[in-house]
Amino acid sequence: MVWVCHTFRTFRKHTAAEHARFLASVVEPVHIVNLAGDPQQEFDNVYRMLTQLLDQFYPERSVTITSSDPPYVTPAVKHMLRKKNALMRSGQVEKAAALAVKIGIAIKNYNSAELTRTDMLTDASGVWEKVRQLTGRGKKNASNENPAITADTLNDHYAAISTDDSYIAPPVKSTTNNYETEPYITELRMFKILDQVRHSAAGLDNIPAWFLKTGAPLLAAPLADIVSLSICTSVVPKQWKQASIVPIPKIANPTAPSEYRPISITPVISRIVERIVVRDYIYPSLSLPPPGMSFDDQFAFQPTASTTAALIYLFHTITTLLDTDPFVIVYALDFSKAFDSVRHSSVLHKYSLLPLPDHIYNWIEAFFRDHSHVTRFGNKTSDCRKISASIIQGSGIGPASYIVTASDLHPVTPGNAMCKYADDTYLIVPASNAESCPAEIANVESWADNNNLKLNRVKSAEIVFVRPRSRVTVLIPPPAVPGFARVEFIKALGVTISRKFSISAHVTELLTNCARTMFALRTLKQHGLPPEAVHIVFQAIVMAKINYASPAWWGFTSADDRDRLEAFYRRCARFGYCNNNTTMASMCDEADKRLFSKIINNPSHLLFPLLPPIKSHCYNMRKRSHHHELPSRTYAIKDCNFLIRLLYDC
Repeated sequence: MVWVCHTFRTFRKHTAAEHARFLASVVEPVHIVNLAGDPQQEFDNVYRMLTQLLDQFYPERSVTITSSDPPYVTPAVKHMLRKKNALMRSGQVEKAAALAVKIGIAIKNYNSAELTRTDMLTDASGVWEKVRQLTGRGKKNASNENPAITADTLNDHYAAISTDDSYIAPPVKSTTNNYETEPYITELRMFKILDQVRHSAAGLDNIPAWFLKTGAPLLAAPLADIVSLSICTSVVPKQWKQASIVPIPKIANPTAPSEYRPISITPVISRIVERIVVRDYIYPSLSLPPPGMSFDDQFAFQPTASTTAALIYLFHTITTLLDTDPFVIVYALDFSKAFDSVRHSSVLHKYSLLPLPDHIYNWIEAFFRDHSHVTRFGNKTSDCRKISASIIQGSGIGPASYIVTASDLHPVTPGNAMCKYADDTYLIVPASNAESCPAEIANVESWADNNNLKLNRVKSAEIVFVRPRSRVTVLIPPPAVPGFARVEFIKALGVTISRKFSISAHVTELLTNCARTMFALRTLKQHGLPPEAVHIVFQAIVMAKINYASPAWWGFTSADDRDRLEAFYRRCARFGYCNNNTTMASMCDEADKRLFSKIINNPSHLLFPLLPPIKSHCYNMRKRSHHHELPSRTYAIKDCNFLIRLLYDC
């Protein structure tokens, strides 16, 4: 049996006098920020105040967890169990019963959270591992016993990936400080941000999100001052430049550091400030890109962007090109460790071209400079390692930084197109430009090299789309680019589609995995998982996966595909997992109409340019859902596209 001592924080009641004495002695002196002083010293003062408050009102407690304890016995649950036993021994039965209810709720929330963290449609082994854990038959993960994999070896591996051998310090811009006349963040805005902050893991500063939310009325003023000071002086404190990496296995039994996916955890306060910078400055600048940069083909990490929109754009572009070309070649490009190896000088050069204020550019430069991370693996924490590349996965500014990085990646041949969702890039080449494929791939590799990225040809693929009933196979040339496997099916952003636009493989994959999920849910239900929890898990995992991106692929389904989906939903309703008053078709139709309404009512939507022009009338007509011209119908597969379907149906 293995004994591990854990520390956690719990609530503690205080009298009004204790509150008054503590607030008067600790909070008031740091309420005022000295603009003339050292910014880092002001940050240290605020962090000292936060730590004192946390230790005073939520002190750490220690509890021992053994290897024989079930997974749902967390340190907080173990502490409550001991407290309940003490109450029972002292004869306080009513208090013990009330605490037992809280323990049951905590265990239920843990089980539901563990289920939602598992991809029940693509990770069947992970599902059954959760089932075994929650039913008390869990097995210890043998991968953690590999002595060759430690926190330090993992941290060294991640640091090596995020190191740029050709690092050049990016220049900074001249700026002025106007904080005294125009503070960036008011106390009211900071209170609203803290009051709505989501529960998430704390970074190395050990300031949890729940503490910031609980103390929002008290902490709003000092945090507003310190955030405004950071933005106006372009100074990022050292506390925000350190990340904690939690390795997640990519496979069942990993044996090498490369088989662990790094998940970075940054400080909660840093993420708040980064989102302010992204929302107030970076997003508005994307609407005014300089020459050579474009965000129209990027469908990730910006307003109105989504995987659904990316798939709609991809399928719409391919089917439109098939109007005039016998086939369309699509390359699904894969970049190795894209987020972890982006060159700082490259991304900051592109930031400097955007219409950003000088002090915001300098703040971004300061954020990336001298960043470091540690890795937590098992019960060990590695030493800190500095990095000179990466846009810091897990940070608030990282996603926006990647789309800025990819903003100058364009086709070199007129008539070709690209569809990008973060680092998932699809190069679209019509038959008339088939000879340009080698030049396009060479251009992509040159761009990747300039940004310290690497195009992985082994994981990339080529697919040739044709009309479903077309017989132009003899006209399709052999693969033009070596290293790319030509495939019959492609999984684009989680949706599997064939070269003839059949979605049957996607439906089969969904239903096969859902059948396993239903059996797992039935097993959990038999072991005491409440019915309402089963419903929540089913809706959050199963139905969310089935309905994922349905506006993009629902029009390509055959009658047999729809019958199979409807039969599955009716079977789930009979088992009591879902509502039997609706159908798959009605749910997909509602999703179609919601998205279409957002597109036609928002000219800034990424899919709005795909709409036909508005048709003007000189006479009164009945009210319609839209006034756009109806596109001509040329062949059946084009009519399956989302926009064409909705333009005719609405």
